[in-house]
Amino acid sequence: MSSPHIRRENNSVQRVMAHVLVALVPGIAAYVWQVGAGILVNLAIATLVALAAEAAILALRKRPIAITLTDGSAVVTAWLIALALPSIVPWWLTTIAVLVGIVGAKHLYGGIGQNPFNPAMAAYCTMIVAYPALMSQWPAVGNTDFATQLSLILGGTREIDGLTGATALDAMRTGLRKHEAVSAILANKTAFGAFGGRGWEWIVGGYAVGGLFLLWRRIITWHQPLAFIAGLGLTAALFWVIMPDRFPSPLFHLASGGAMLGAFFIVTDPVTSASTPLGKIIFALGVGIIAWLVRTFGVYPEGVAFGVLLMNIAVPLIDRKTQPSVFGEREEKRP
Repeated sequence: MSSPHIRRENNSVQRVMAHVLVALVPGIAAYVWQVGAGILVNLAIATLVALAAEAAILALRKRPIAITLTDGSAVVTAWLIALALPSIVPWWLTTIAVLVGIVGAKHLYGGIGQNPFNPAMAAYCTMIVAYPALMSQWPAVGNTDFATQLSLILGGTREIDGLTGATALDAMRTGLRKHEAVSAILANKTAFGAFGGRGWEWIVGGYAVGGLFLLWRRIITWHQPLAFIAGLGLTAALFWVIMPDRFPSPLFHLASGGAMLGAFFIVTDPVTSASTPLGKIIFALGVGIIAWLVRTFGVYPEGVAFGVLLMNIAVPLIDRKTQPSVFGEREEKRP
């Protein structure tokens, strides 16, 4: 074979999106096991709304509908939005979130490949700012009564005192604001497991398994997941070593909330992340550090989405500064 030995792979949008959907299955399965099947209803609602919104916008823009609907990108966005929201939010909130992601964050910028902001994270941030009370109602782990969850999703009376519980990140933030020691907060076994959120350790593990599958299939590269984990984990480790009773351990941060979903499925978005190898590392490292800052000092318990959107703004600059020199050209020295 003559040079340049180009390797041919089928990297179509359909193939990539299909692999992402398959990779999400272990995390979804763990979610159903630990939290209940209500998440499946939200996934179905989000998928239908995403496809309908995508078709409507494409028709208004006079673009081919069938090709875009079958590429899987709208379904991936819908699934990520549904997984980011509490699984017992009412159907209309899921609907609004998906419309924000598909119409506002994706198509208003020209559609797939042209949106500067991650649609799923834009939808999440919009919902947590607009509906903070509903976005804080997470079902308690182990209370998997599907009939009750379905009633809440479809608009039933929201008598949720016996169904919901504080997430690990919420419980940790509340305890620290009361000036309690981390060790005393972790003694609350209704919210915490061995090293993270009770039950969520399995869900986080499911996302990690899916992420390793994407790495194995070469759908994503190691740059963003490793850099995000380093940004979140090393920042948490630095402060934990200095003040262990004021700051939770890095393992707690990595095993709670949307850390692994963010590491393998959010920061790896090829459209809204940086494009160069060094740029990918800088981008994901920044997301991890911002996520820790928001979790530790911010108003909201989860900071991954805010980190992603803030670093999305910096992507053009990151790409510009990390673009390698063209072969044969010499970089001019500036005074």
